Amino acid sequence: MLSSLSAPLVQAATAWTAHDTRLLSAAVAGIAVIVLLISWAKLHPFLSLALGATTLGVVAGMPFGDLVDTFTEGLGKTVGDVGLLVALGAMLGKLLTDSGGADQVVETVMRRTTSKTLPWAMVFIAALLGLPMFFEVGVVLLVPVVVMVAARTEQPMLRIGIPALAGLSILHGLVPPHPGPLAAVDALHVDLGLTLALGIVVAIPTAIVAGPVFGSYISKRVELPPATHLLGKSPEQEEQPHRPSFFAAVAMLLLPVVLMLCKSVADLALTEDTLGYTILDTIGTPVVAMMLTVLIAIVVLGRGARFSRNRLSDVVGGSLPAIAGIILIVGAGGGFKQTLVDSGVNDTITDLASGAHLSPLVLGWLIAVGIRVATGSATVATISAAGMVAPLVMGLPPAQGALVALAIGSGSLFLSHVNDAGFWLVKEYFGMSVGQTLKTWSAMETILSVVSFAVILLISTVV
Repeated sequence: MLSSLSAPLVQAATAWTAHDTRLLSAAVAGIAVIVLLISWAKLHPFLSLALGATTLGVVAGMPFGDLVDTFTEGLGKTVGDVGLLVALGAMLGKLLTDSGGADQVVETVMRRTTSKTLPWAMVFIAALLGLPMFFEVGVVLLVPVVVMVAARTEQPMLRIGIPALAGLSILHGLVPPHPGPLAAVDALHVDLGLTLALGIVVAIPTAIVAGPVFGSYISKRVELPPATHLLGKSPEQEEQPHRPSFFAAVAMLLLPVVLMLCKSVADLALTEDTLGYTILDTIGTPVVAMMLTVLIAIVVLGRGARFSRNRLSDVVGGSLPAIAGIILIVGAGGGFKQTLVDSGVNDTITDLASGAHLSPLVLGWLIAVGIRVATGSATVATISAAGMVAPLVMGLPPAQGALVALAIGSGSLFLSHVNDAGFWLVKEYFGMSVGQTLKTWSAMETILSVVSFAVILLISTVV
């Protein structure tokens, strides 16, 4: 009789294990397809993510009609939540660049620095300019500045360049409104203002270690040609005869950060349904904060540069084509995440992580590291890892959820190498060999990832 009772239990356990194994195999197959298509076939990440989601759904046993609906639903929701913020951020960055506001910030800071403080000034400049700009745009903008400063002060290129790259890269990985952090916040349903605030706290010590400290160390061990040899390679910039003031440019850079933090302040300090709470909660909503900033920047920066209405329209409109690909990639990542959820893979990963007592912080960082090293894309790594650990974040305190988003962003920075477009961009602009780029840029990215994760773990023991 005991055997007759135990037989169904054994069969049920066996069936559950087989189903569980199938779902895990589906997740591995989906990620493997994405990695192979991006790294080996050189297919665009948007198509790679779409085909990876298809593979995952098919292996998991989803009906094809449901799979299409799931992917498009996830894509549409993510583009609606994140795509608008990415577009508004691109508009703000373009306004700052074309009005001369970015140049004004750089030149004002440089006039107040000495040769000893130059690396620290470069971190500050890169971090300030990097808030609304994508990494590639920031590199193109800052390289002429790095070359000019290194040539004038006769400093090694790496002593000036590494801090600038560190300041840009850490913001790209951790701080909204960059696409990766925004996608992580959306996938994990964590507080954006809190994530932004904690991201800045994590970014400061990380940028110091990977920037001025590592830059001073590596510049003595990797010799590059004098910066004067690179002056001809720098992209030429149109001289803007009229510029907004330094304070106007900095105010536009910091305004979205301040507005987004207002929502967190309201949640912590004010009672719901009061007038003050409603106002702060509204202007602190990310879309509203970015929209207000762009509208104010059109007036402040446009007037400072004496742009006509037609020129302003061209500047704002000209920012959008460059980020169409980014929005599609982020959207496809949302479709992949939704496929993970609807196929049941997320629940399986949650059960396994709970049984193994794996921290969501550690799991998110490790998954992001693996996908980053394999695909070379920080954004793809962030989106994929966030989709897989999202169930583990449910029920966590707000600060812990925000730290999981930051841990994923931290892992997405690990070891940029030859499959990363940023690797080649830095190599060519700085005139380095592949070996020199690995010793400098790749090492710096790894330091950013490891140090930021250590800071995140430290903060998680306190908050």
